[in-house]
Amino acid sequence: MAYLAGKIVLAVTAGAPNNGRGEATTGRVKKTVIRQQTYPYVSAQAFRRWLRDTMTDHGSPCSPTERVGKKESKAQKATTAADPVRYADDDLFGYMKATSKTDDASTTLRDSPFMCGTLLAVEPARPTEDFGVMARGIDEPVLHSHEFYTADLAAPFLLDLPRVGTFTLPQARGAGKANYLSTEAALQASAAIEAGATAVTFRGQSAVRLPLPARRERAALLLDAMADIAGGAKKGLHYGDRTPALVMLLPMAGGVNPLEFAISGAEDGSGLQVRAATLRAELDAWRGEWDGPVHVGWRPGFKDATRKQFEADLAEEIAGGQVLVGHPRTMLRTMAADLRGGAHDAWFDDPAR
Repeated sequence: MAYLAGKIVLAVTAGAPNNGRGEATTGRVKKTVIRQQTYPYVSAQAFRRWLRDTMTDHGSPCSPTERVGKKESKAQKATTAADPVRYADDDLFGYMKATSKTDDASTTLRDSPFMCGTLLAVEPARPTEDFGVMARGIDEPVLHSHEFYTADLAAPFLLDLPRVGTFTLPQARGAGKANYLSTEAALQASAAIEAGATAVTFRGQSAVRLPLPARRERAALLLDAMADIAGGAKKGLHYGDRTPALVMLLPMAGGVNPLEFAISGAEDGSGLQVRAATLRAELDAWRGEWDGPVHVGWRPGFKDATRKQFEADLAEEIAGGQVLVGHPRTMLRTMAADLRGGAHDAWFDDPAR
C-alpha cells in the first residue's frame, strides 16, 4: 500500500473556529453559498495550521517562517525555511520558496504529501450574529458583533506515505514534476546522506530518502497530532473541542479515496449520514487496491443512533474483522504506534504493478 485515505468529521457547537474577513466592528466566520443555502466551513489552511501547532506540542519543532517583500508592495510573501530534511512540517505539508525570478535552481518547491479538503458543513447552517457591548469604565459604550454557528464539518484527506521523507533533486529546466529541491536544499540532502539517508530513484526522478525509522516517526507524528488536534479562533468566547468526532481510514495502493461518499451530508439537507451500503460497495469495487481493515473512530455520544445503525448494517464485516470501530483517539494512536513499530513498513514504498 502507498496511501492512507481518510475522511474526518469535526462537531462544532456554537463555535467560530475559523474567521473570515470582518466588516467594521463585526467578525465573520468563513462560509460559502451552495444552491442558495449557507454552509460554514473551516479552510484546509486553518486545519493544517492546527495540525502543525499540535505537532509542535508533541515535541516536533515547526519550520521557522519569514516574511518577504516590502510592506507597501502588493507582492508580499511568507515562506518557511523550506528544509524538509530538518523539519517534519516542511516534509509533510510542502512549501514553495523562490529567491530568483530567472534561476530555477534557486527555487525550492515541494508538493504536500498530506492532502486535505475543506472542512465543509454537511448541511446548511446560517450563522448567528451575536451582539456585544464594551461599556466597562468608559462613558461611550463600544458596540461590536460576531458570528458563530453549530454544524458538523467533514473533509477528505490523503497521505502519500512513500513521499514522506523522500525528496527529489533538481531536474533539467522543464523536466520532471514540480516537486524538487533547490541547489541549497540539495546540499542539505547531501548532508542527510552522510547521516544515513540514501540516494534513490523515486517515481522516475533522482531523489534522496531519509532512513525508514525517521519516515515512520513523521507519519506517526501526523496521526498523533490528528488524534489530539486543538486550535481555532475565538476560543475565549466559543471554546470547543476540535478533536475528531468521527474519522475513517483505509490504506490504499493508489491515490483514490473510496471513503468520500461513505461519510457525507444527506441529499435532503437533513444532516450527517454514514452509509454502510456505500462503504461496502466501494470496498467491493476497489478490492485488491486496499489493505484492510477499515479503521473507524467514532466518539461516544456523537450521533449514537446513526452509529448503531451503521454497526448493525456492517455486522458481518465487523465480525469478520474487515471493519474495526473504536474511539478516534485510540484508533489513530494505535495506528501511529504500529507505524513506529514497523508493522506497516510496506506502506512506505509504491506497490509493484
